[in-house]
Amino acid sequence: MGIRTLTVSELNSYLKRILMYDPILNNLIIKGEISNFKLHNSGHCYFSLKDRNSKLRCVMFNNDFRELKFLPEDGMNVIAKGNVSVYERNGEYQLYVNSLEQVGLGKLYLEFEKLKDKLSEEGYFDEDRKKDIPFFPKRIAVITSPTGAAIRDVISVITRRNNLVDILIFPVLVQGERAPLQIVQAIEKLNGQSDIDLIILTRGGGSIEELWAFNEEVVAQGILNSKIPIISAVGHETDFTISDFVSDLRAPTPSAAGELAVPPLIEIKSTMDYFYNNLKNSTLNRFVNFKDNLDNYNEERMRKYLSFKIKDNQQTLDYLYTGFKNNVFSKIDLYKEILISLGDNLNNLSPLATMERGYSVLLRDEENKTIVNVEEVNVGDKVKVLLSNGILKCTVDDTQKGESIFERKQEG
Repeated sequence: MGIRTLTVSELNSYLKRILMYDPILNNLIIKGEISNFKLHNSGHCYFSLKDRNSKLRCVMFNNDFRELKFLPEDGMNVIAKGNVSVYERNGEYQLYVNSLEQVGLGKLYLEFEKLKDKLSEEGYFDEDRKKDIPFFPKRIAVITSPTGAAIRDVISVITRRNNLVDILIFPVLVQGERAPLQIVQAIEKLNGQSDIDLIILTRGGGSIEELWAFNEEVVAQGILNSKIPIISAVGHETDFTISDFVSDLRAPTPSAAGELAVPPLIEIKSTMDYFYNNLKNSTLNRFVNFKDNLDNYNEERMRKYLSFKIKDNQQTLDYLYTGFKNNVFSKIDLYKEILISLGDNLNNLSPLATMERGYSVLLRDEENKTIVNVEEVNVGDKVKVLLSNGILKCTVDDTQKGESIFERKQEG
């Protein structure tokens, strides 16, 4: 049987399938130095890993690249994880990188990022819980090594800027296994004093291992619980520790911490002189204006001014009196009309008005009680007939019971 002729594409595809299903090549960890690093507009990055004798082409796609905690660059030693496959178009095999880790940082760096994410989620770094740094602290406590360069830098800067501030040195270890506990104990002890306005937590630069005491969770908890504001100044400007994120203010260097902690006396004096001169000039100008105004107010002018004010007030009083009088009279006229109307209504309902229209009222002679029903009298009873202009005394000769005028009206 003859060997079938393959195209280039078929060969590259075949090799890709072989590499794809190889268990070793699909889970590789490669150590090397980055060279020819390029970040494409798409977010993918392309580079090579090399050692003393060989070079390996690599690609890292944007979804994995975004997860990196550092920016790769040429000359950086890294550990890459991924799988080897063939890029069919060029017929080149390359490493498809899923993750990168800097050599030498590795484990510590991952622990740092893990703790940083954890504390961030728990609110340790929230800005709304950070305390304000006092503008003019009277006494500053510095937690650091008593023999390092950091303490000299802090003291030098503070005393140069403001020699009225008291500085309390609280010596602790700044690296090693015992350092985190000593730092926390120092913060707690200083919080027990009532005369400390500000704490500076500082040390000089070093490797990530040397700065690790400031990346411990117990130190972050101690800073968080402090009632006294804390400035963190650990390492150089490019160094970041957990204490920097938790503290109320981060200073890039120990010297910068001294500058942030106290205002310079010369600037304060200059500012006070500026405001004093402004206040002085403003006050003098107001006195001059008041004096000029008083000089202009002689006796004759004051008399005229008071005369005008009195006349104005008299005219105002006349307006008020006229308005009050008109209002009172209007009310009186209104109530008078209401009273007349009520009187007319009452008069229309009066029995006297009824009798003036030709009606009379029948009363019992002895009792003067009104008779309204024929059954209330008997033949021979003495009755009175009340008319509009007098009284008739009568004797009942006969009674006849029948329909009343009201019943006839209702039937009609």
